Amino acid sequence: MNLNAIWSVITKVLDIGIVWLAFYYILKNVKNNIKMVLIVKGVIIILFIKLLSDLLNLYTVGVLLEYIVAWGPLAIIVIFQPEIRSVLESLGRTQLLGRHKILTVDEREKVVYEIMKSVEYFKKNHIGALMVIEKEISLQEYIENSTKVYADISEDLLETIFFPNSPMHDGGVIIQGDRITSAGAVFKTSMNPNISKRLGTRHRAALGIAEESDAIALVVSEESGRISIACNGELNYNLTLDEFRMKLIEELNPKTEVFFEAEENESGEENE
Repeated sequence: MNLNAIWSVITKVLDIGIVWLAFYYILKNVKNNIKMVLIVKGVIIILFIKLLSDLLNLYTVGVLLEYIVAWGPLAIIVIFQPEIRSVLESLGRTQLLGRHKILTVDEREKVVYEIMKSVEYFKKNHIGALMVIEKEISLQEYIENSTKVYADISEDLLETIFFPNSPMHDGGVIIQGDRITSAGAVFKTSMNPNISKRLGTRHRAALGIAEESDAIALVVSEESGRISIACNGELNYNLTLDEFRMKLIEELNPKTEVFFEAEENESGEENE
């Protein structure tokens, strides 16, 4: 095989890899955006009807759909410009090399311990709180517009931030790794029509950031003391303390670590 043939293979693999990577990140961000999912479903339905009209020779329907297909992309860009911009911003904020800091087991245990102690206190005393843990997608946009803290996470600090009538009480705390980066952050609220109207701004903001990014949003209701976790575009509402703890641990565990643990268990069983 000569150099030209080798170079041709490399460029084809690179070409396919770039297209696959682009589709992967687009679909990863689209699936958590309710409006973008509806757009994709609408496009698929229109294409299906167009194919059906061609097979059945439905002339009038076919002509109308040709106009829709021709001008549809422009209409989508104009009408859904905010949603498209949101997806592109999410792609831009994605950190291809991983999170700011990969926590060790001890550091994760400390983060969970400090958060759970504060959540128990908030739940018992009906103190509203919103804590957002950054993962792969950067939350720098929200950090810039909030009050910088840059302190080690602790129960005392969280309770001070969310103390009633505190200047930062109504905003959210952003956690990067095992440190509180900022407080008083304001997040975009979810526009999901299926959310119960009884849920307040904190829950809608938690779901909004979970739809927009891969962050973990922890919520304590000020009115009822109920605790919830929003992640992967879904709101896990009114959890018990044990359910809350297990869900938090599950979401904080890095996927690669789970993979390596599985390999170690398999090798251990084989050795036995």
